[in-house]
Amino acid sequence: MLIAGFPAGAWGTNCYVVAPAAGEECVIIDPGHQAAEGVEETLKKHRLKPVAVILTHGHIDHVASVVPVCGAHGVPAWIHPEDRYMMSDPGKGIGRSIGMPLLGELTVGEPDDVRELTDGANLELAGLDFSVAHAPGHTKGSVTFRTPGTTDIPSVFFAGDFLFAGSIGRTDLPGGSMEDMMRSLARVCLPLDDSTVVLSGHGPQTTIGQERATNPYLRQVAAGREAAQAPRRGM
Repeated sequence: MLIAGFPAGAWGTNCYVVAPAAGEECVIIDPGHQAAEGVEETLKKHRLKPVAVILTHGHIDHVASVVPVCGAHGVPAWIHPEDRYMMSDPGKGIGRSIGMPLLGELTVGEPDDVRELTDGANLELAGLDFSVAHAPGHTKGSVTFRTPGTTDIPSVFFAGDFLFAGSIGRTDLPGGSMEDMMRSLARVCLPLDDSTVVLSGHGPQTTIGQERATNPYLRQVAAGREAAQAPRRGM
């Protein structure tokens, strides 16, 4: 499997382009602020043809380039229904005081074809299988995508702003909830194999095993206690 990721825009949000191999169809995950140029460069470099954009949640730093990317390639965007409104009104999702300087530079809205994600769905796109898990906490409609592993290749977990290396997504923005986040960590993360590779919305990659051993929030969930007050990340 080919995974090409790059940080984009003012918030350094990781955008991922995923394909079975070079020269094939691909899926684009979270084309955020100023990501369109990086997407096009990645497609050209690996000779890829997009078939869909899939979104971990609706914050503007993850969806700002959805309209131009989908429009350029005539592909649909998939998002959970509880976060769909943010594509047209991003200020409601992040608090206008946080986003106003940059929101004025953006043309927001929905692409022509929007499809809604559901918990437990299996998306078969570009010859790849993505398992969808609803993981509210950072936003009400946050989801994760996971590819199946094999004996030779570990599963890959696209976490968005749900789980980071050493931390979790912030829960103080509209729609966020620490209580929901802790339940989601227990339900979505704890059952995963330690070898699962975690690709987050910001920062470096990690593994579930590394986070199970060192992430204070995941450790506290595993121990059945309340989360430690470590710094949280995401916009």
